[in-house]
Amino acid sequence: MITTIDELVRLDPMNAKAEEILELGLKYCLGQGVQKSLVEAHKWFNISALKGNVAAKSYRCELAQEMSSAEIAEAQRQARALITFH
Repeated sequence: MITTIDELVRLDPMNAKAEEILELGLKYCLGQGVQKSLVEAHKWFNISALKGNVAAKSYRCELAQEMSSAEIAEAQRQARALITFH
């Protein structure tokens, strides 16, 4: 069970539960305990969605409407890099 922001930020996306990854995306989306970042939020929503979280797919689509195409591309690049690394 993840209990602190620090634990969330250090998540290994390949071993974490989709719900934990979604929670991290929400933290970045809202700026709760971390600096607000739509790119970071989108990245974590991407990874959670890849792990099968339906809510993450919805949040990702909603968030993308507030982002530029360059920001979305960066979030996708970061998600791919993180998954490839792990």
